[in-house]
Amino acid sequence: MLKKTLLLSLSFLLLLADIMALPVYGRIEGVVEYDSVEVMKIQSNTSLTDLKAKAAILVECSTGTVLLEKNSHERLPIASITKIMSMLLIMEAIDAGIISYDTKVTVSEYSWSFGGSQVWLEPGEVFTVDELLKAVAIHSANDATVALAEAVAGSEETFVAMMNQKARELGMKDTNFLDCTGLTDTGHFSSAYDIAVMSRELLLKHPEITKYTSTWHAKFRENVPGKNYVSLDNTNKLVRHYSGTVGLKTGYTSAAGHCLAAAAVRNGQQLISVVLGEPDSNTRFAESRKLLDYGFANFETVLVDNMGDVVQLVEVKKGLQPVTKAVFKEDVRLLLRKGEKGKIEREIKIMADIRAPVMSGQKTGEVIYTISGKEVGRADIVASGEVQRATFLRIMLRLMQEWFCLGRAAN
Repeated sequence: MLKKTLLLSLSFLLLLADIMALPVYGRIEGVVEYDSVEVMKIQSNTSLTDLKAKAAILVECSTGTVLLEKNSHERLPIASITKIMSMLLIMEAIDAGIISYDTKVTVSEYSWSFGGSQVWLEPGEVFTVDELLKAVAIHSANDATVALAEAVAGSEETFVAMMNQKARELGMKDTNFLDCTGLTDTGHFSSAYDIAVMSRELLLKHPEITKYTSTWHAKFRENVPGKNYVSLDNTNKLVRHYSGTVGLKTGYTSAAGHCLAAAAVRNGQQLISVVLGEPDSNTRFAESRKLLDYGFANFETVLVDNMGDVVQLVEVKKGLQPVTKAVFKEDVRLLLRKGEKGKIEREIKIMADIRAPVMSGQKTGEVIYTISGKEVGRADIVASGEVQRATFLRIMLRLMQEWFCLGRAAN
């Protein structure tokens, strides 16, 4: 009898150990699976002029050029798309040294209280910014987002004020944030255009965010003794099912519908698509694919001139040197329809009456790029070096240096 009791106890303990080892799956925001057959069927039957999305936009990332749009300035609830702005401010805080990836964050009662998509944080637990950011970017965890907001700003309220301030700085005129997660529907809104703006800012200024947003699967709290780990599965199924996808964020509430801001890179070209208010999850992925396919098939981003390349010599009036080199301020990339590269024409416009002193990097003009008379881009050209003003004393010193050098050469 004792032996039987011991065996039953041992079996129970082994079963309990197996249960404890199982992952915990947080509630995913309106997307559990990706039906490849259904997505391809929807995509093949979708017309870019008749999208099911309430609003949509396709933007080339490096130039910000809008390639296609539908109701792009309509104000709509955006659900967890909100977290793009949250991630932007978190990355800015890391760059500013306010926090680091290794900073330890203690979970508050307030951040623990958030439902929806979550990683089941508990008050008093401590995680690094890196761990929490992974939970936000991959799994859209509301509790982790709030914990990071508190780490950056002290409270979600202050963090939300920072979000709205950043929106104003970026010219996002159709956006108002009431929280950092997107759980609020009424009064919390944005537009497809504004979402593309903040997505572009995040990708261009903080490309390292794609380390997180392009991860398909990870684990959270996997090395905490006595705790179940949480399985993080990317809510953006395009990461696995669309070549080149590097992010960015899904969103769903009953009011917002199914939303997606997607970013993909192919052949050095990065595109951002946004769809809002889709009727179901498969449709948001299908229409996002349709937008991205259109962009990659019809456009290319071309490097046409390099930073530092000399454009021409520019006259400097009253300068110690009569001319300076005008060079490209930065690399010049143009978004072109495929096949147009050989048709580019350049018009150089030099600023009138350039006078010394001229500082290195000072604007001296611009190059205008056209195709068949239509402008396709502009680039600033700047002075390659400093040109001092030609005062009498400086002229005399220069003449003396030249005479001295000539004398040495003659000897």
